[in-house]
Amino acid sequence: MTTDSPLVLEARNIGRDYAQGEALLAVLRDLNISVKTGEKLAVVGVSGSGKTTLLNLLGGLDDPTAGSVNVCGQDWTDIDASARAQWRNKHVGFVYQFHHLLGEFSALENVALPCLIGGASVAESQQRATELLTKVGLADRVDHKPAELSGGERQRVAIARALVTSPSVVLMDEPTGNLDPQTAEVILDLLLELNQTLQISFVVVTHDPAIAARMDRTVKLIDGKLVDGQLIDAEPAVV
Repeated sequence: MTTDSPLVLEARNIGRDYAQGEALLAVLRDLNISVKTGEKLAVVGVSGSGKTTLLNLLGGLDDPTAGSVNVCGQDWTDIDASARAQWRNKHVGFVYQFHHLLGEFSALENVALPCLIGGASVAESQQRATELLTKVGLADRVDHKPAELSGGERQRVAIARALVTSPSVVLMDEPTGNLDPQTAEVILDLLLELNQTLQISFVVVTHDPAIAARMDRTVKLIDGKLVDGQLIDAEPAVV
């Protein structure tokens, strides 16, 4: 990533309210985020601070109550559900704490699926899937179903699935949160290596400071607002 890299994601003044009885609960308020090509951004905050809600807005899975989210030049609210799904398939990947793989499909079939949905042929989809599974160290496990894989291997499959369409940005929700520390470190190293080689941007939601420290930039979600992580970390401790 360079300082003049183009933006792949930009959120302007977004907010999200939810009805709570007769009142409105403001989960997110007036948030601004910009992510450049190849940039790694960490969003940290305590449980219940709205981190997952934010990812859903950035990925077009939910609409903000206020503001706008633009991915690769397209505002989510300007297109219908079908066009939104196509744009998401092309430009956005997702990695969750739990892998959400289809149990009846092999690793190869799970990874190839986004390509098939995007209109690629079976042969091309399987070729891309094989290449990504090889990149994540699973060349000898392509025919195995999720139940036949370890937790770390299943998460590697999920990462390959998120990257197989060569998206512009991958949104991650606690991608190592369900793994033991040693496996989590291996997965994080893998993600950083793929970021360097493929120049895909990452937005990583996490409560783990060790993960945040290895991103290019960190912001903190506090009381529904984003604050620069550097500024927060510089504050003196309260005694």
